[in-house]
Amino acid sequence: MVDIKRHILDQLNQAVSSLGMEVPSLKLDQSRRPELGDFSSGVALSLTKEAKKPPIELAEAIRNCLDLKKEICSEITVSKPGFLNFRISPEYLKQQLEVIFNEGAEFGKIQLGKGKKAQVEFVSANPTGPLTVGHGRQAVLGDVVAQILEWHGYNVDREYYYNDAGRQMRLLGESVKARYLELLGVEIDFPEGGYEGEYIRDIAREIDEKEDGAITKKSGVSEFRKFAEKMIFSEIKRSLELLHIHFNHFVNEQRFYDDGSIDKVVKLLRQNHLAYDKDGAVWLKTTAFGKEEDTVLIKRTSEPTYRLPDIAYHRDKLSRGYDLIVDIFGADHIDTYPDVLSALNALGYETSSIHVLIHQFVSLIRDGQKVKMSTRKATFITLDELIEMLGADVVRYFFIMRSRQSHLNFDIGLAEMESDENPVYYLQYAHARICNILKHAKDTGIDSSDAADLSLIQEETELSLMKTLIRWPEVMTNVHESLEPQMIANYLQALATEFHRFYTEHRVVTENRELSSARLFLVSSVKTILASGLAVLGISQPEKM
Repeated sequence: MVDIKRHILDQLNQAVSSLGMEVPSLKLDQSRRPELGDFSSGVALSLTKEAKKPPIELAEAIRNCLDLKKEICSEITVSKPGFLNFRISPEYLKQQLEVIFNEGAEFGKIQLGKGKKAQVEFVSANPTGPLTVGHGRQAVLGDVVAQILEWHGYNVDREYYYNDAGRQMRLLGESVKARYLELLGVEIDFPEGGYEGEYIRDIAREIDEKEDGAITKKSGVSEFRKFAEKMIFSEIKRSLELLHIHFNHFVNEQRFYDDGSIDKVVKLLRQNHLAYDKDGAVWLKTTAFGKEEDTVLIKRTSEPTYRLPDIAYHRDKLSRGYDLIVDIFGADHIDTYPDVLSALNALGYETSSIHVLIHQFVSLIRDGQKVKMSTRKATFITLDELIEMLGADVVRYFFIMRSRQSHLNFDIGLAEMESDENPVYYLQYAHARICNILKHAKDTGIDSSDAADLSLIQEETELSLMKTLIRWPEVMTNVHESLEPQMIANYLQALATEFHRFYTEHRVVTENRELSSARLFLVSSVKTILASGLAVLGISQPEKM
């Protein structure tokens, strides 16, 4: 399998070097003018000053130095003001079609992670309430990133880290105890800042109905907290299972207090003059990392800020020998994670294996209006409710069809549509339609595995469809670098669009058996790539719709 884009770029590099010029950072783009070719490069425009030649003349000189095989690139032209244009050979496209057909789901895999271990940490929501739609975006993003790495051959651990200590958990215990006492008719003052959702009353009722006196009104807050944590975390796991998400490991923050890791970090920071006492608190010397002010590490109340246990946790991660560590955080972590990495670096740890992916927040939109949400008061649509409303496939796709770096407006109205206006149905319908075509062909005695004369595939829409098909390896290589699932979603939409255009213009099963076999060969390959892409996204590939 040849990565055609990489091949052309390599030849461009050699051609520019042979002309005695320093090779710039070359780009090869999809051509905006298909009549000129499939790819174009403006390298001559960027080198015209160095070459002291008009760009059109320089482009001609570069073209004359190119050594591109005719079976891969059938035509190279120059267009004003100095672009080089490359047309993919139809013979090469058909060769690649055979590769796709023969390799199936393995097509494009170059095992970039073979023999390597990776860890992906995501969700990591504290067990203080149901998962929200914001948690859902991170859950799906993390799971798809893990599947991208697995596709490339990595051995991946999915890990969930949560805070089972500190103020939030104490408030959870106080809130549940208050609701429990209410059930017993005891007048109480609800804790300031406590959790007010109906789920707190549900937990209180569960204690009243099933605990058989193990927890009473005289029990301490910690007993109520432990029961609530166990119940909520069970619900969190169930919610994730509804999205087909499973974890290899669950790690809790308390562990790092119990095994002395937290104290060890503070000691190391002090020894390296990176931590000091001031105003009753312990401070991290973030000015040593280029910040304008130092940052509190342990509050006057003796409660650590997020940075301290996170440093301990990442020391633990680094000790486990992973080749790649991926942290997926919400935008609320954008100020804290650099301090964690800087502290680790200052303590002598190599952190180049740690990649932090930040995603922006989610807004639910209905009828053009934002759905108001308050996590503390539990006036929000839970992840469970969203899945029940739309189904796992739709929820998963909508969470990754926009870049993680952009705010996501989740349009419930669009997501509810069961038509090709819904981008998930659009993809699944393409897959199901091909399955139906293949079944019909088999029923009429024509099989896609029959020897096919691919020279019969010559229509513009057929060639365009093949050009999109062969981009799959390039897309997955780029996704490996960016860990941005949206790129897969965009590619699949482009592939489905090309397929639907082809299907609108041409019958697949016709009276011409040879032509039918060739087109069945083509649509079978489309089905293979659609199925591979949907599988990486964790979305089902229905045969009927």
